[in-house]
Amino acid sequence: MLEPVFGIWAASLLGAIVSSAGAEPASSSPADRAARTRVQTVARAFEPGDVTIFEGPFRRAAEANAAYLLRLEPDRLLHRFRLFAGLTPKGPVYGGWEQMGVSGHTLGHYLSACARQFAVTGDERFRERVRYIVQELAEIQAHRSDGYVGAIPEGDRIFAEVARGDIRSAGFDLNGGWVPWYTVHKLFAGLLDAHLLAGEPRALEVARRLGDWAIGVTSRLTDEQWQRMLACEFGGMNESLAHLYVVTGEARYLELARRFHHRAVMDPLERGVAPLAGLHGNTQVPKVIGAAVLYEVTGEPRFRVISRTFWEAVVRYHTYAMGGHSDHEHFGPPGRLRDRLSTNSAETCNTYNMLKLTRHLFEWAPSAELGDFAERALYNHILASQDPATGMVCYYMSLQPGTSRPYSTPFDSFWCCVGTGIENHTRYDEHIYFRGGDDTLFVNLFVPSELRWRGRGVTVRQETRFPEEAATRLRFTCESPVELTLRVRRPWWLAGAMRLSVNGRVVRAEQGADGFVSVRRTWRTGDVVRIALPMGLHTDPMPDDPNRVALMVGPIVLAGDLGPVAGPAPVVPVFVSGGRPPSAWVRPVRGQPLTFVTRGVGRPADVTLTPFFQTHHRRTSIYWDLFTDAEWRQREAEVRAEEARQRELEARTVDVVRIGEMQPERDHNLQGERTYAGEGQGRRWRHAVNGGWFSFEVEVDPESPVDLVLTYWGSDAGGRTFDILVDGQRIATQTLNNSHPGRFFDVVHPLPDAVTRGKARVTVRLQAHPGQTAGGLFGCRVVRRR
Repeated sequence: MLEPVFGIWAASLLGAIVSSAGAEPASSSPADRAARTRVQTVARAFEPGDVTIFEGPFRRAAEANAAYLLRLEPDRLLHRFRLFAGLTPKGPVYGGWEQMGVSGHTLGHYLSACARQFAVTGDERFRERVRYIVQELAEIQAHRSDGYVGAIPEGDRIFAEVARGDIRSAGFDLNGGWVPWYTVHKLFAGLLDAHLLAGEPRALEVARRLGDWAIGVTSRLTDEQWQRMLACEFGGMNESLAHLYVVTGEARYLELARRFHHRAVMDPLERGVAPLAGLHGNTQVPKVIGAAVLYEVTGEPRFRVISRTFWEAVVRYHTYAMGGHSDHEHFGPPGRLRDRLSTNSAETCNTYNMLKLTRHLFEWAPSAELGDFAERALYNHILASQDPATGMVCYYMSLQPGTSRPYSTPFDSFWCCVGTGIENHTRYDEHIYFRGGDDTLFVNLFVPSELRWRGRGVTVRQETRFPEEAATRLRFTCESPVELTLRVRRPWWLAGAMRLSVNGRVVRAEQGADGFVSVRRTWRTGDVVRIALPMGLHTDPMPDDPNRVALMVGPIVLAGDLGPVAGPAPVVPVFVSGGRPPSAWVRPVRGQPLTFVTRGVGRPADVTLTPFFQTHHRRTSIYWDLFTDAEWRQREAEVRAEEARQRELEARTVDVVRIGEMQPERDHNLQGERTYAGEGQGRRWRHAVNGGWFSFEVEVDPESPVDLVLTYWGSDAGGRTFDILVDGQRIATQTLNNSHPGRFFDVVHPLPDAVTRGKARVTVRLQAHPGQTAGGLFGCRVVRRR
C-alpha cells in the first residue's frame, strides 16, 4: 500500500499533536493536509516518540545534548528580537555569532531542537521552553505592524531596500547583511516544528504573519531581481514555505516557495548535471531539500530529478570516508579529494542537511545505498562532531592529518553548526526504521532501540552492541499475530555472508534490487530474529588516489592517535604495506573493542587506531599514504623534502586569506564595489569590474619584514590592469594578459617596512583602473621574509 508523503510530518503525528494540544488549529484537519500532497511514497519514517534509543553512543550523545539545551536561556536568545523591535531585552545577548550579522539563527534551531526533544521523550521541560519562546515572539510581532519578527541587524533597512528592487550582493551578503533569508528560514522552521511537534498553535499564527510579510517584501521583484537576490544564501526558504502551505492550505505560500528557485544551480541539476565545483556547500543542500518538499507537494518530476541528481553527485564524488563533504565550506572538482584535507574540511551543517535530504529520497524509493550513507554519516560525522563530556559540537571536522578538531563553547560560539548541532542529537531515531504501507517494516540501522508500531500493535526491540558486536537481534511483541514483511538492509561493508535466523532456525532471505533482504511471515510475541553482520578491516581509498586510504572496520572509520593537542605538530606516519590487505598488518588489541594497532609498517612509527567518533581532544589522522618497499625508498627523500618545505612555509606564514569564501572573507573584513566571487579551475576567485575595487585586512608582523604573495590564473587576459595598495600606498600595478598559460602563478610583493612597522594588520586593496577589472585574485598569503 502506498501512502502520501509528508516530508518530516506524517498525518498520524499531526493528529496526535492536535489531540494533545486540546484543539484542532483553524487551518485544516490532518486529512486535508494529506490531500495537499501529490506524491505516493514507498516507505515512511515513524513519528518522533515511536522509537526509543537504548544505551549506546547515540543515547549518550542525545543525553549530553539535552543537558546543554536546558543550560541555554531563552531570554538571552531572544535579546535582539526584542531589542530590534523596540522592546527591552530580558536577558543579556549571548556571544559569538549571536552578536554578529546572523544573530537569531540559533533561536530557530533551538525551537526545533526543543520541540523534537519533547516529541521524542515527552519531557515537558522542553515544551515549556517552546511555549515561552513562542509567546515572546508573538508579543514581539504584535509590537510591529508588518508581521516581521527577527534579530537581524539592520533587518528593516535590508528588506525595505529589497522590496524596492534595490538588491546588492558580493556573493555572501545581501545589501550588506549576512545571509538574512537564511536566518529567516531558521525561524520559520523552528516555528513550524513548535506547532507540529510541540502542539503550539500560536507558533503557526506567528509563522503565517511572517509568511505574509515575506510575500509583501518580494511581491514586486522582477525575475532578474529574484535571481540576483538568490545568489545570496537563503537556507531552505522554499522548504519552509512549502510546509507552511501544507499546514495552512493557503496557496500563496506555495507560490512564494516556488519563487525561491535559484536557477543558476537548479537548472543544471534538472538536466541531470551537477556542476558543483567552487560552490559553497551548505548554501546548496537546503535549497535542494526545498526542491524535494516541492516534489512531494506538487508532484512535478523536475523537483525529484534535482534532488536525486544532487544527492548522487555529492555522495559519490564529493564525500569523504567519514560521510562529510566540502573543504573550507566549498565543493571542489568532482572525484578529486586527495588534496582537499584541511582543518576546515567537512562542515557539520552540510551533513545535517544531507541526512534530511537522504530521508526524503529513502521515502520515495528505499535503497541500501541511501541507508549506507545515513549509517556512514551518523557514526563517523554526527557522533564524532560532539564532545561527549560537554555536549559541545564542531564546526569543521579537521581532516588534515596530525590535527585535532575544536569544539564550541557553551555561550560564546553559536556558529551555524551549533544551531544544526543541537538538532542533530535529537534526530537519531529518524533513520532506524521505516514502514512500507501497513505490511512492511524496514530495518535500516543497527542501533539498540525499541519501535512501537501503534497502528499494527507491534513492538520490535532491537538488542545489539553494534558496532562492538557484529550482529543484532529483533525481538517481537504483538497484540495479536500479524503478517508482515521484514526488510533488513544488507550493508556494503559486509566481510562475509549476512545470515538471518528466526527463533534459532536459519531462514532463506531474498535480496531485492534495492539491497534489502526480506522475510515474510506471521509474527507472534516472542519471535526473535538474529542477524549476523560480519565486519572486517578494509580500506576506503580516495577516488583520485588509490594509495591514500581511510582504514575502516565495517562502517566505522578508524583514526590514528598522533598525540595530545598541546605540543608540536607530529610527523604523520605512512604505511609501507607492500600492497597487502590491512588484515595482514593491522591487529586488534585484546580486551579493547574496536581498537587496533599497525604492525611493522609505520614510517617513522606504527599507530594505534580507534573509532573516529570515540577520539576527542587528540591529534589524529583518518587518511594514510600506502607504499611498497620500492616505492617508499624512491619517495622517502622527496616526501621528506616536501614536508620540510611545507613546514618552512607554514612557519613563515603570518596570515592566509581564502579568497571568495564566505567566512574567511568576513574574518578579513572584505569590502568593495562592483566586486564578485566565483570559481575557476577548481578554486575560488574574486574580482572587481568596471573600475571597481575590493579590499581585505591581513595580519602582518610589526617587528619583521613581510611579503605579500598574490595568486592569479595565468590564462586570464583582457582589460585586467589594477593597482595594489597597502594602507593606501600603491606598491605595484598588475596586468593579467595570458602571461602563464594554463597554470596558477604567484607574485611576491615585499611590503615596505614603513607600511608595516608597529602594525598588527594592514588593508590590502585591489583597485581596477577605469573601465578595467581587478583580478581575478585566487589567493593571498602574508609571509615573513627569509
